[in-house]
Amino acid sequence: MKIVVAEKIAANALQVLKNEPEWSVITAEQLNGNLIGAIEDADALIVRSAVQVNADVLRHARKLRVIGRAGVGVDNIDLDSATKAGIAVMNTPGANAIAVAEHTLGLMLALARFIPRADATTHAGKWEKKSLQGTELRGKTLGIVGLGRVGFEVARRAKAFDMKIVAHDPFVAASVAHDLEVELADLDQVFARADYLTLHVGLTPQTTGMINEQSLNKMKKGVRIVNCARGELLDEAALATALQNRQVAGAALDVFAHEPPKDSPLVAFENVIATPHIAGSTSEAQDAVGVQIANQVREYLKRGVIQNAVNMPSLDDEQYEQMRPYIALAERVGAFLANIVSRQGSIQEIAIRYGGRIAGWKTELLRNAAIQGVLNQRIAERANVVNAAAIAQERGIRVHEGPTEKTSGDLLAITLKTSADERTVRGGVLRGNSLRLLGVDDIDIEVPLEGDLIYIRNRDVPGVVGNIGGILGKNGVNIANLSLGRSGDRAIAVVQVDTPAPEPVLEEIRKLKEVEQVWGMKISG
Repeated sequence: MKIVVAEKIAANALQVLKNEPEWSVITAEQLNGNLIGAIEDADALIVRSAVQVNADVLRHARKLRVIGRAGVGVDNIDLDSATKAGIAVMNTPGANAIAVAEHTLGLMLALARFIPRADATTHAGKWEKKSLQGTELRGKTLGIVGLGRVGFEVARRAKAFDMKIVAHDPFVAASVAHDLEVELADLDQVFARADYLTLHVGLTPQTTGMINEQSLNKMKKGVRIVNCARGELLDEAALATALQNRQVAGAALDVFAHEPPKDSPLVAFENVIATPHIAGSTSEAQDAVGVQIANQVREYLKRGVIQNAVNMPSLDDEQYEQMRPYIALAERVGAFLANIVSRQGSIQEIAIRYGGRIAGWKTELLRNAAIQGVLNQRIAERANVVNAAAIAQERGIRVHEGPTEKTSGDLLAITLKTSADERTVRGGVLRGNSLRLLGVDDIDIEVPLEGDLIYIRNRDVPGVVGNIGGILGKNGVNIANLSLGRSGDRAIAVVQVDTPAPEPVLEEIRKLKEVEQVWGMKISG
């Protein structure tokens, strides 16, 4: 494995990677500015915020499997290009949560007690006690927008100041907020009630410019705003107007839409405290983000465990271990299905259904693995669990998923519809993680989904199995296992063979008058 660390990270983080004996780790000092040359044969790339991983860079990354961002924001990474190339992109949310939360509280205190102005005037030889009378945080209402890791830590610390906390986050359970003694409310209520408002959300089309003229007018007169999240969350011109007319009493900003903020109207205000994007910049946090991303990249390359991915579903270790055999099952069922559907038609629809415990899991990875299994049998472009859904969407293939009708076990069923055919295949994990085919359409059959297989669909009449065995035997193809299933006057057989059956042998079987369909395939383990 070759790992390129394109920006400086903590020494103990580098050591996590260097401890792998078969891995080659290229550090930022060794690159000499030649990132493109270095990543041509790299398996992983680790960056911070300065290196731009754009489409041109990714075009040269023939083997790249994962990009690790030591930090939260991924603006410097072209996510669309990475996803299309099948490259997982991971970040490290929460590794610097304590640092950002402490900085947020520090800025709130600075606003409440005019600390920057008190420091500056005292250094200038002045003693302005009367003009610097501040207010207490005690008893004030803190509005938190975004109750993720950072927002959670801010709330914990604000409780120690005896603040009342109201928060907006549609993805936080009421029980979690209750345990933290935080009141959940809709966004307008948070705006209306907050004495201090702090932002802790990511940048999305929905959150861009969320603090604007309309939302500022919904706030208490004299509100104080803190932003240690993303500069683009604020409409700077609207905030400047609100500061001028005293709708907003003060703002403390660690981030700006353009950094450094040379042309921002906000830096001219005396009641704006500005820091240079340092909320997460503590020695402890920098060590933590480096070690975290190194561990995540290592786990992905060694075990396939996907943590904190921003362009694909993520699982923790326990979830991954539980789901891992079913991810493999989904891919193999998809591959088997793609092989038995008529090659004459183009793919129109893939539907995945889950039974038993599986229906209650996070199924995105299972879905992507199923799509991967189908597509890799039918198209030249290689799909994986990162880009499979994107490839299907680009090709106009409809994808559906949901629970099956009531079943007695943990299984999944995939239906593939083409312009010429439609088939459904069922599979399960049995007897010590053995991946098994359990049925095709309405016919039950059980066979291991591995190795070289021959699928045969025929009329259920005497002598078919003997004729098939005779053809294989005379052509030197040894049968390892043969499974049969039937329903009404139709039957199927799945034959495991020690070596692939050549196409002329398959064609000889097709010529049997009872046989309707024959396909050979290899299902990789």
